[in-house]
Amino acid sequence: MSLLSFFTWCENSAMGEAIRGSRWLFPAIESFHLLALAVIGGAVLLMNLRLLGFGVQRQPASQIWRDTRPWLLGSLFVMIVSGLLLFTSEAVKLYYHEAFWVKMTSLVLATLFTFRVQRPVALADPARITPLRSKATALISILLWSLVGIGGRWIGFS
Repeated sequence: MSLLSFFTWCENSAMGEAIRGSRWLFPAIESFHLLALAVIGGAVLLMNLRLLGFGVQRQPASQIWRDTRPWLLGSLFVMIVSGLLLFTSEAVKLYYHEAFWVKMTSLVLATLFTFRVQRPVALADPARITPLRSKATALISILLWSLVGIGGRWIGFS
């Protein structure tokens, strides 16, 4: 089965047809998707502002990481589930849409970066992390997560 065949199958599924055929399902699901994006954006921003040396200075980065992690994971879960539901309603269109691939690539990279690169920096002893590494980690994270949001808006407006 080719990737396009899989996308076609998703769009023609009962779920895809139900969402596409309903007046309210797509906007309701999209509302949850956007709320989750706002929550993940807040969690990411808090962590990155701390790594940049702004924001919550009285708490160590490790505490900010532990405090924002449940919000990050919960909103990531809601974003993925709602995104998959939205995807089924117009999968073939998305297959041909550059923004979809930008968003998906950015989402994978941002998630991997957050848990493989940023997490160890946030949890490390501050004396062992250089300010340059901390700031570079934050800026890359902001860039990757911004690309996820930009890709999503690009899909929404085309």
